[in-house]
Amino acid sequence: IVEGDSALGACKLSRDAEFQGIMPVRGKILNCLKADYARIFKSDVITDLMRVLGCGVEVQSKQAKDLSAFSLENLRWNKVIICTDADVDGSHIRTLLLTFFYRYMPQLIEGGKVYVAQPPLYRVEKNKQHYYVYDDMQLEALYQEIGRTGIKDVQRYKGLGEMDFDQLRDTTMAVEHRILKLVTIDDAVLADQVFSMLMGDEVEPRKIFIEENAQYAEMDF
Repeated sequence: IVEGDSALGACKLSRDAEFQGIMPVRGKILNCLKADYARIFKSDVITDLMRVLGCGVEVQSKQAKDLSAFSLENLRWNKVIICTDADVDGSHIRTLLLTFFYRYMPQLIEGGKVYVAQPPLYRVEKNKQHYYVYDDMQLEALYQEIGRTGIKDVQRYKGLGEMDFDQLRDTTMAVEHRILKLVTIDDAVLADQVFSMLMGDEVEPRKIFIEENAQYAEMDF
């Protein structure tokens, strides 16, 4: 599951079409925390996702009458991999998807079928060698290892669509090189709790969270 059309094009070029299917999510999916069943099951993105997965949904509702009851055996894929940009928007979309899976397909997570891809955030080139780095802490550690002098280029990827197809293949799509994080039910519960706090109707928990964590926020101008 990839974020947007730009990532779709790059992922299609870098995938192994024999066994890797790509589904784009254009923009942020519906907030399943607040939306009622009528809105959720009228969402093209959500209903298309359900049909692509093929395993049905764990909801008893007349709005879901056209969708089959959930069965893990009917899942059409060995893994469901969320592949979003390594930025705030990508994190938001990933949380929305995890919230949806947790609330409507929890057995998908419990069965060990949901993963999050870890695309690199930086590409560093020095002495005709390149290094892929996945967060700012790793970047600083790399500088400590190879030194800052003589670095030819540091590329920060704002999105998957900015990566050449061979870079995306070597870091994120190829089975022998990609880094995947298995999503556990604890991960999904935490995502649901955080999302409920930040996007739910209760104001006081959100206010407390912001007051306690504002000092850690970074501004990017």
